[in-house]
Amino acid sequence: MTINEQNGKVTIALEGRIDTNNAPQTEKEIFGALEGKTGDIIIDAAKLEYISSAGLRVLMKLRKSINKPLPVINVSRDVYDIFETTGFTELLDVRKAMRELSIDGCVQIASGGQGRIYRIDDETIVKVFCNGGIIPLDYVQEELNNAKAAFVAGVPTAISFDTVKCGEYYGIIYEMINSKTLSKAVADEPEKIESFAERYAAFIKDFQSIHVPDGKFKQSRDIYNQKIEALRTYITEDELAVMHEIADSIPVTDTLIHGDPHSGNIMIRDDELMFIDMTEVCYGPKCLDNGAIFRDLVSASQTTPEACEQSMGLPAPLAAKLGHLFFMKYSGITDPEKLGEYLKTAGLACAFNIGANIGAYALTNEMAKKKLPYVIEGVIRRTIIPNKDALKYLLSAQ
Repeated sequence: MTINEQNGKVTIALEGRIDTNNAPQTEKEIFGALEGKTGDIIIDAAKLEYISSAGLRVLMKLRKSINKPLPVINVSRDVYDIFETTGFTELLDVRKAMRELSIDGCVQIASGGQGRIYRIDDETIVKVFCNGGIIPLDYVQEELNNAKAAFVAGVPTAISFDTVKCGEYYGIIYEMINSKTLSKAVADEPEKIESFAERYAAFIKDFQSIHVPDGKFKQSRDIYNQKIEALRTYITEDELAVMHEIADSIPVTDTLIHGDPHSGNIMIRDDELMFIDMTEVCYGPKCLDNGAIFRDLVSASQTTPEACEQSMGLPAPLAAKLGHLFFMKYSGITDPEKLGEYLKTAGLACAFNIGANIGAYALTNEMAKKKLPYVIEGVIRRTIIPNKDALKYLLSAQ
């Protein structure tokens, strides 16, 4: 056993076997080493080969003595089985050791705001969370939990397996046999773009009609209010109050939105469309999803064409065309003038999405930090706040 204290956290690394013979001595050494320490405690089981009921009782006694969660990390599959069989996965925060996965030589098939997707083999892909610095494991785990909950609820999403470590970054393994992104399909066969747009619109509308009760996901109004708080140091109290007022108009619902449903986050497998990125899925009004599609396909293709192509996997003109065709098929509006008016509402939802998120994104993303002054002045002050009532109506009417 070795004990390391850093940044107020105490990590106890266990090694070998803990059984009836050495459990009393292990308990004595652990409690002796922790005497007078008040920081968080973590058990690192990377080198733990076996633990008996006597060893489990030591951990339970430790858990009761600190009166807060006790993470047990890097647990091997064999030792995890012991924790699970005895019910200790319900009592302690037990986390399996992550498999190391090399993406050297793997083909990148998509890229987004948080990461890149690589094909590992004919049956699986990995989403590596490698954009904007190292993304915390808890955030990655939330996407995995959302993906599994969505799949069980009947949402068309890829089967997710587990988290892995890709160098210094975390990733999630998904099953995707014979698949490609919707963006790649459009790029490969641009002559079929209208057909792809029709399927895209039908897919989004079907997804937005799914009812998922029992509070399996967060409400978008809560998520937006939390993110808006990150703007507190950048805008005035009055402006912050307006942003919260708009977020509070979002209704509580049991229908889902994806949060980032652009064509690079949708895979086609055996002629079926399904989501691959479930980080931001939550309950909310469909206009927020439509605003995100407007942001990534229509707006970005005009304002940042190179970034659009890199993120969407589509040349900017093709992305813009897909975006306009999507909204035409989605709304059923073919008249150019009326479609233009419809796109204005999508653009307004897009503005609120960008303005509400920028503060939180700027905390970890350098590109967002650079955009912060422009978004505050050009989006929040010139677009969102003057259109407060229109936004409240748009969000609450869903």
